Amino acid sequence: MFDTLIIMLDATLRVSTPLILAALAGLYAERSGIVDIGLEGKILGSAFAAAAGAAVFGSAWIGLACGVLASIVLALIHGFACITHRGDHIVSGVAINTIVAGLTVTLGLDWFGMGGQTPTLSGDQRFTEITLPFADALRDVPVIGQIYSNLLSGHNIIVYLAFLMVPATYWIIYKTRFGLRLRAVGENPHAVDTAGISVAWIRYRALIVCGILCGIAGAYLSTAHNAGFLKDMSAGKGYMALAALIFGKWRPVPVLFACLLFGFLDAVAVRLQGVVIPGMGEVPVQLIEVLPYVLTVLLLAGFIGKAVAPKAVGRPYVKERA
Repeated sequence: MFDTLIIMLDATLRVSTPLILAALAGLYAERSGIVDIGLEGKILGSAFAAAAGAAVFGSAWIGLACGVLASIVLALIHGFACITHRGDHIVSGVAINTIVAGLTVTLGLDWFGMGGQTPTLSGDQRFTEITLPFADALRDVPVIGQIYSNLLSGHNIIVYLAFLMVPATYWIIYKTRFGLRLRAVGENPHAVDTAGISVAWIRYRALIVCGILCGIAGAYLSTAHNAGFLKDMSAGKGYMALAALIFGKWRPVPVLFACLLFGFLDAVAVRLQGVVIPGMGEVPVQLIEVLPYVLTVLLLAGFIGKAVAPKAVGRPYVKERA
């Protein structure tokens, strides 16, 4: 039972990684007042760009740079529509998701001729597992050894980076001048403008950070968690990240636990494959696939309580004229 629990928790960390990065990305955007439904599109676009870059240049790090760059470009397009032209945030985000879903397949067919996929990545084209110090020596130690060697050790660098980003985000949001201005812009942009601070520039910077984090999340999917890009491989993770963001009430640490919860549900669903329940037979595959999404909706609907978003989120800011 303990070994099974360790395996499930290990899978939880791996599955939760893109959710954590994407949810933190959404936190920066929405704290600044920008609704970012386009998280899904940025994850998918960066996953393709990262896999394509890694396949062409033979380096996972170059692939990561390509993925981050692609995601930042998409974030700036969203900002150009919502901040500069004061467009509808939801429409812009949905447009990005739709365009990217079709564009990745089209480019994949044109560049690689593999049905919208990229070539299989191997060796230096992927982020490999990192063995922590003394992990092999402690592997046979009861309990502590299993936790350290099998749960904490053996992940790639992006997994560790995702969890480090949680305290880093907390510090940035609550302990820095940029974080103070970011929160102020999301609550009362007129007061920020009155103080002589550019509302548009703060929001663009928030979207750039959002693009960087989504780019890392997408690169993780295609160059670390998997060995290449597959059509629609983001599989709704951007929307689940938004749900985790709301469930965590726009605060970094609760958002982390929400992502871990959703990742655990996904890990449990995978473990249920092939399980035979007495009197019911084998658990249907369709039920397994839909379980994390159904439970996400149920949790948000029944247990979240009142979630109060930043007051200015989704509202275009128009600078007052003297």
